[in-house]
Amino acid sequence: MAEYGNNPSQNVTVGEQNRHHSQPATAMITLQNCSTSHCIVPGRERCNMPRKIEEIKDFLLTARRKDAKSVKIKKNKNNVKFKVRCSKYLYTLVITDKEKAEKLKQSLPPGLSVKELK
Repeated sequence: MAEYGNNPSQNVTVGEQNRHHSQPATAMITLQNCSTSHCIVPGRERCNMPRKIEEIKDFLLTARRKDAKSVKIKKNKNNVKFKVRCSKYLYTLVITDKEKAEKLKQSLPPGLSVKELK
């Protein structure tokens, strides 16, 4: 049986444990530099998880990078989400002001493919 802990820095036991001893019967795998508790990939330095961007200026700089492939715009009732796909991460910016969202849409780089989601 495999046991996985909630703390990402703790050891993950693979195999069965001896019932009378706290030492596992098989090897221990240590998760390294993982910031998420659900990631159990041994030996990985980081998880490929989405990143949240707080500032519009940072989002525009990210969208202008060479590795930025596309932008998806998701309009919700209370906010608008801009998602830029780069080579490693999906960066997301959430804007609650509809006017700012429209201005940001106009200022996206022209070479970037923009897709609007409902």
